[in-house]
Amino acid sequence: MIAKHKLSFDVLTDSGNGVAAKFGLMFTVSDEVKKVYEGSFGLDLAKFNADGSWTLPMPARFIIDREGIVRYAEADPDYTKRPEPADTVAVLRAVVR
Repeated sequence: MIAKHKLSFDVLTDSGNGVAAKFGLMFTVSDEVKKVYEGSFGLDLAKFNADGSWTLPMPARFIIDREGIVRYAEADPDYTKRPEPADTVAVLRAVVR
């Protein structure tokens, strides 16, 4: 992702959702949603996760400054509710100043 999009910042990955689980930001996909993933999308989430689980991380954004202080936190189990990207960028700009 970093090379593809020529990003100048680190991108963290949480394979198997271990970190998300530790912070209470992981959920198990319902049987109904599992059928949609398998049928409509042809996606085997258990295989993708490489751990046999049908789990996903909760959508969340955290901005942590260079001193390790959390300057912004947003998490919502409803994946349709996301903060506006412009709001996140504004916080990032304030933190890097």
